[in-house]
Amino acid sequence: MKSTLKRSAHAVSLTTGRLTVGGRILPSFLLVGAQRCGTTSLYRALSRHPLIMKPVLHKGVHYFDMAYEKGLAWYQAHFPRKAAARRQERRHGHQAQAFESSPYYLFHPLAPARIAWDLPEAKLIVLVRDPVERAYSAHAHELARGFETERSFERALDLEEERLAGEAHRLRVFPHAASHAHRHHAYVTRGRYAEQLARLELLVGREHVLVLDSGAFFRDPQPVYDRVIGFLGLPRLGNPLFERHNAQPRTADMPASVRRRLTEHFAPWDALLTPWLGAEPSWHSGRDARR
Repeated sequence: MKSTLKRSAHAVSLTTGRLTVGGRILPSFLLVGAQRCGTTSLYRALSRHPLIMKPVLHKGVHYFDMAYEKGLAWYQAHFPRKAAARRQERRHGHQAQAFESSPYYLFHPLAPARIAWDLPEAKLIVLVRDPVERAYSAHAHELARGFETERSFERALDLEEERLAGEAHRLRVFPHAASHAHRHHAYVTRGRYAEQLARLELLVGREHVLVLDSGAFFRDPQPVYDRVIGFLGLPRLGNPLFERHNAQPRTADMPASVRRRLTEHFAPWDALLTPWLGAEPSWHSGRDARR
């Protein structure tokens, strides 16, 4: 009953949004990932800023990855009215900004190009964490949601290459297709952050991308939050609330052999993150970004 009412409310809201799309704003920045790296926590902190406007219903619209065939007007219908933005602008003397958070945007092979085409001035925010921890957390997350049936993390890692074989290519060839394996079973591949950031840099420009270390954010969130606000060109207003969301078990029970295998695999990819972060990743100095 509750889910039916929620779907009905969503349908009514979206219909209203479509009828008033000309009076709605488009996002000026996006939280694009990475999955299981703290995007929900940062989203909720940013949502408390008086000049930052979130989507009407859900934090992630998933337009650029899963719903691009619906068109830009459908996307715009998910965001607040321009009149609401103007009220905040008059109150605070600064331009308001809308945003959303869809962590699959970073990994989907077509999402960055779509963003560059439809939102050429948008700024993109990426969070990264220890990719070993991220992979383990993602597996637990997908198990909990019923998208993973292999309960053994090690076995899921062994299956990944076979599961993902040809899927990114298929998504490029058939742009309206979806891939369950690509979205839900890329435990190692999603942790090669530098590979995904290189694509972002090529398509949207490095100056439009801010990469944050989730370990630093959870250890001392205020400076990281202030860096985001500065990147967006917004004044410091309100009192952000810093909480952790969607936590999953830590990797204490991961077999040592699996941890070594993953750590060795990710080492060269992690090394490429330093120029993006302006510092060595926190997990290399023992300060893991765990959730």
